Amino acid sequence: MVDYKKYHVWQRSHQLVLDVYRITSTFPKSEMFTIVPQINRAAISIPTNIAEGCGRETQKELIRFLYISSGSAHEVEYLILLATDLKFINQDESERLLTELLEIKKMLGSLIRKIKSTL
Repeated sequence: MVDYKKYHVWQRSHQLVLDVYRITSTFPKSEMFTIVPQINRAAISIPTNIAEGCGRETQKELIRFLYISSGSAHEVEYLILLATDLKFINQDESERLLTELLEIKKMLGSLIRKIKSTL
């Protein structure tokens, strides 16, 4: 088992969750049962799956959870694009979040490759 809090990708994805929650709190009330819970859940899934994978017994299991985390990062990316098109997120904030997501996805890919190379 690995301490997930030591992974830089977990730290950055945790901060992303905090940023997403801050931003979605400003969305219209009409979105409280549609895009808000969807984007919040997808964002939470990124660091949660990293943490869960670190608690598993094998490196193969960790890799599986990192792939799930990566899938959630792609989902958040789309939802940010959608929220931007709907004018719920301004362009500057959107670009900042999308840049951070790109880095998180790269970090996840790199971590997956690193772990796979040790199997």
